[in-house]
Amino acid sequence: MPRTPDGIAEALTGAHRMAFYRELGQAPIDRVEQVLNRWWCEAEMDADPEQDRVIASARAGTMPTGTMADVFRLRRERGGDLPSR
Repeated sequence: MPRTPDGIAEALTGAHRMAFYRELGQAPIDRVEQVLNRWWCEAEMDADPEQDRVIASARAGTMPTGTMADVFRLRRERGGDLPSR
């Protein structure tokens, strides 16, 4: 999904989409990137067909974990973009 306001909004379900637009519209310019990053994560979950299984696993404490170094390594290996800072 594109990491753009339209890409995020398209992936969100109804109530989430309205909350996203509300938060984005009220965000000061220096917080817009934070809002987009937060809602991009929500949109990824909304679009995931295994969302219920992932949430249940997280709540039960059985979700596999790793370090950010592992995440960055896997993303590089897969040719994915890394977050800019």
